[in-house]
Amino acid sequence: MADPLGFISGGGGVDASRFLPKGQGKEAAPEKSFKDVLTESLDQANKAQQEATRAVEDLATGQRNDLEGVILATNKADDAFRMLQALRNKMMDAYDEIKQIRT
Repeated sequence: MADPLGFISGGGGVDASRFLPKGQGKEAAPEKSFKDVLTESLDQANKAQQEATRAVEDLATGQRNDLEGVILATNKADDAFRMLQALRNKMMDAYDEIKQIRT
């Protein structure tokens, strides 16, 4: 599956140096909160959708004639939307599971 939002290959993985004692490994950079990552992902998906819309409009008006580029732009926007939709569904499943916990 493609990774249009960079969730898999975008440096979001585990950094082993943060488990080392202080002074070893690279200096700790301030980490982004989940809210920041989610907001950036939404912005990237929105940007991909705007680019796809612009590409389709340019193709329809004759300002652009590379059909392959238009298809790639629309596929990228579709992948970004599906990735965010899957994330939303997982978050809702987790929320529903938390609601089921009885104290």
